[in-house]
Amino acid sequence: MERERTTERLEPDVAGEPTYALRDDRARARARTAASGENGTFSLDGEAAAPRLEPGALVIGRYRLGERLGAGGFGVVWLALDERLDREVALKSVPREGLGAWARTEREARAAARLGHPGIVALYELGSDAERAYLVSEYVPGWTLAELIEGGAISDRDVARVGEAMCDALAHAHGRGVVHRDVKPQNIMVVAEPAAGAGFAKLADFGASRLASEDVLTQTGDVVGTLAYMAPEQAAGLEVSGEADLYALAITLYEALVGWNPVRGQGLADTARRVGTPLPTLGRTRPELPAGLTRAVDRALDPDPAWRGTLDDLREGLARPVNTLSGKGGLEEPATIARFGLARRPRRGWVERLGAAGASDPSRDHRAARRPPLEGRGADDPYAEGLSRSRGLGRLAARLAAGAGAATLAVLALELLLPGRPPVEAAAAGAGVGVAVALLPRIGWLVAAGCIVAWLGLGDLERQGAAVMAAAAASCVPVLLPRAGALWSAPAVAVALGWIALGPASCALAGLARGTLRRAGLAAGAFLWVALAEVASGERLVFGAPEGTGSPARIAASASAAVRDGLVPLLTTPALLPALAWVAFAVVLPLAVRGRSLGQDLLLGAVWAAGLVLAHRAMGEYLAEWGLATDPRGALGGALLGALTAVVAAPVLRRMASE
Repeated sequence: MERERTTERLEPDVAGEPTYALRDDRARARARTAASGENGTFSLDGEAAAPRLEPGALVIGRYRLGERLGAGGFGVVWLALDERLDREVALKSVPREGLGAWARTEREARAAARLGHPGIVALYELGSDAERAYLVSEYVPGWTLAELIEGGAISDRDVARVGEAMCDALAHAHGRGVVHRDVKPQNIMVVAEPAAGAGFAKLADFGASRLASEDVLTQTGDVVGTLAYMAPEQAAGLEVSGEADLYALAITLYEALVGWNPVRGQGLADTARRVGTPLPTLGRTRPELPAGLTRAVDRALDPDPAWRGTLDDLREGLARPVNTLSGKGGLEEPATIARFGLARRPRRGWVERLGAAGASDPSRDHRAARRPPLEGRGADDPYAEGLSRSRGLGRLAARLAAGAGAATLAVLALELLLPGRPPVEAAAAGAGVGVAVALLPRIGWLVAAGCIVAWLGLGDLERQGAAVMAAAAASCVPVLLPRAGALWSAPAVAVALGWIALGPASCALAGLARGTLRRAGLAAGAFLWVALAEVASGERLVFGAPEGTGSPARIAASASAAVRDGLVPLLTTPALLPALAWVAFAVVLPLAVRGRSLGQDLLLGAVWAAGLVLAHRAMGEYLAEWGLATDPRGALGGALLGALTAVVAAPVLRRMASE
């Protein structure tokens, strides 16, 4: 009954996971101390049974209790005065009931005490008396990241800075064999002075999470942590490592950048069902953010810990663009300082202001629903114009390149498929196609492809079969690359490389694209176009045409022959099977050649090339039964060229993605 009289149950911070706080000081319990854990895994029944602590009491002969800050998931938190050192500390009292063996508790606390980093809330002392154990830690005046997100008081630049600090803190902990296992916004404190350096943000509750989870640590299959931030392997009760903290930090940053947690559902069961499922990528949810940043966060959210990268990778993705990110609505805004009691940051010098001149406000549309209006926020972003101009030029360049590629492809198609036609007609048609694709990449490309197919198929040109082959080639590209209209002409490069015995290099070119699905689509489209070109021309570009393919002249002249003697042999034999190998090697290339170390890139690029050659030869031996070449044309040269291209391009693309 005592517990019912002194505490109340709040809305859960994660569906199905309650927290507790005092009626008289709820706000302080949520935001004013880093020592109040809130994962709802500990019951306060033992605290109610023990003699009550009161303000003014002296605990373990040293700490004079002041105001009661609140009750977290692990016990009651007090602001106390260390009478020996005359400093304020956060003191958490935890009932000894349910803690298990004291020796194990002491070992856990000592593990946290070994950590000494400006980005980690320091644990000063572990003590006990007959009723309770006490954790004494650094008192951090400030606010939790959860409070700042909820209050709309943190900008994209602030999030990146917090992420950098957390990466450093976790790297320090992991280097000493400590895994946090409960990284979340409620356990990240942002200090009251935004000008703070390495201690700008602090990670809390290392020792508390260990201390209150003794039973979890000793029973296989039990789980500790907060479900909405939990890595899949952690939720499954498997042994966790630093990769689980990396995943939780990425979820936390995702939430801070978009305003909602992609795992949290309507209830505990709904949240549990979402753990480990593919999440909407940050790159798609916030496409205006720097690509390097979104890729780093999305990679860290991979369900498989082996593919998440490292804390260094995430930190680099956050650090590179930090000065170009928007600071609007964040910790340095006068309205935020007034509302949250933060200290003003000294005015930046002209060099820093110049470095930030290209920033925009990418948070405005995505987090407005979660942010209350802030006084003093202007309608215009002072940094938006520069970055908008830069990105506009980038989009213009991409469209011009797409138009030029489509124009070239149209001219070549008309010249090769309509011999004897005046060149001026092909050139005029190509110019029209280029303009259309540059203005409307997808619509223009589809209209141009439809016109060429219609031109070939209608009239007395005796090219109805060529129209069928062209239609087959054109129709597969939008399916494989539905959102990348500027790249729809790219598979033609594979055909060109095939003519000069370098076709497999297309795998590397596809591997340079951004996004797994885009790389896979480009690689598959490239091989399909090569296979169709081999059937239409009768030439062997890589593996050649399968057995049963008709002559090029017959296929070009008749639509029925094109289907019967051209497409059917491709679809009824394993002739398209090598496309899977191209897709696989394109997808894994960025994982091997990353642009961070030339020596490593050369070594792994050589391994990638060797694997591609071996895969082609294995495919050739298998496909020989259907009349395809046992020695694929250009396998060695194409693989080496592809690997070299990737090694040269990777550092450039990495630098561009982070700007």
